[in-house]
Amino acid sequence: MRVLAVASEAVPFVKTGGLADVVGSLPAALAREGVAVTTLLPGYPAVLDALADAEEAARFADLPGGPARLLRGQAGGLAVAALDAPALFDRPGNPYLGPDGADWPDNGIRFAALGAAAARLAAEGGFAALHAHDWQAGLAGAYLRHAGSRLPVLFTLHNLAFQGHFPAALFPHLGLPDAAFALAGVEFHGGVGFLKAGLWYADAITTVSPTYAAEITTPEGGMGLDGLLAGRAGVLHGILNGIDTTAWDPATDRHLAARFDAADPAPRAANRAALGRALGIAADPARPLFGFVGRLTWQKGVDLILDALPALLATGGSLALLGSGEAGLEARARAAAAAHPGRVGVAIGYDERIARLIYAGADGVLVPSRFEPCGLAQLCALRYGAVPVVARLGGLADTVVDANPMALQAGWGTGLQFSPPTAGMLAAALRRAAALFADAGTWRRLQRNAMATDVSWTRSAAQYAALLSALARG
Repeated sequence: MRVLAVASEAVPFVKTGGLADVVGSLPAALAREGVAVTTLLPGYPAVLDALADAEEAARFADLPGGPARLLRGQAGGLAVAALDAPALFDRPGNPYLGPDGADWPDNGIRFAALGAAAARLAAEGGFAALHAHDWQAGLAGAYLRHAGSRLPVLFTLHNLAFQGHFPAALFPHLGLPDAAFALAGVEFHGGVGFLKAGLWYADAITTVSPTYAAEITTPEGGMGLDGLLAGRAGVLHGILNGIDTTAWDPATDRHLAARFDAADPAPRAANRAALGRALGIAADPARPLFGFVGRLTWQKGVDLILDALPALLATGGSLALLGSGEAGLEARARAAAAAHPGRVGVAIGYDERIARLIYAGADGVLVPSRFEPCGLAQLCALRYGAVPVVARLGGLADTVVDANPMALQAGWGTGLQFSPPTAGMLAAALRRAAALFADAGTWRRLQRNAMATDVSWTRSAAQYAALLSALARG
């Protein structure tokens, strides 16, 4: 079965978050299930550079934003189609933000063009289904349906917080019929809702964990779309994300100071030492070292980590933090490192080696998100034997087994959960983690359980393949 996927980013070309990891790694897992995926991406410079030898497959004269051409080739382990529209995508840096940090003012047109191209390619390219990811691909289903095609559409929602809402003035430039600007269409609160359109026109909707699928149908978690999602609950599925366990493998990871596996995790100590040197942490192996990798944002609960820092330090522990995001949180993180030299190490930005060393060298990884559709940090932590300390919500609740006394007695437990996501509850979880860490046998058992967890795409790819096959059969 041939499927066209469309998304705004994918590893190894462009990445701003977990969307890129999923779009880049899921096709290989689906191939093992008999699903051949072609991935349509915007023609960013990094994508076109990777497709230097690609062939022109089509030309579009009348897309939103002007003419464009379609290039097709193999790159980064993917079958790629790129929408080569220099006026829209030949821009350096972040795919969504200009040099001033603000959204590109023509983002509505840019990603409408992507959706329109996806609809045409899907309808004319002999594909069995279209798989659209997140708001940037949200109009693909609208273009497909209003062109009269009944090709099945699967829409995957990665994060409801990003909805792609634009003023009504955009609508006349989209090339959709007037009837599409309606509640039963792309209209949302008087404007054009890309994510809303994706949810409305899809034959099936997936999101990235079962718990998040339930959360978003409620007023508390639905971010204004709970009514629509509750109404479509019959076609809404929660399928956990996985990670590429070949790319994320501590036994072969070239970024590490020492490689290891579940049978012999002792070399993690060398990675712990290398992490300490990289971030200026004088980490005592007898004391817990906690890490964080991710965006420094309110959603990710970074302020909770900083608020709970006194409790973390009181356990004798230390903190390694890597990420970038909100200026206020970056400043607070730097101030914490300055106030606690040797105990708190901070790297602002993203460094692949440091990220891998955190997973491979920290004793625990903190994921105190206020909401988390799935989360990839805890999956990488499990894979590398860093015990995750997570908020009990979304995909975090679905992927980490809390090491409570009954779970420990039964030999279960892969991490620690806490709820609600507050600084006080995180502090309590840190104290509990430190107490478990002090019992070397218990902590080793947690690490072994964590590394034995299947975080691959195997099970989830089978679910995606079954859903796509059902849609294709009608």
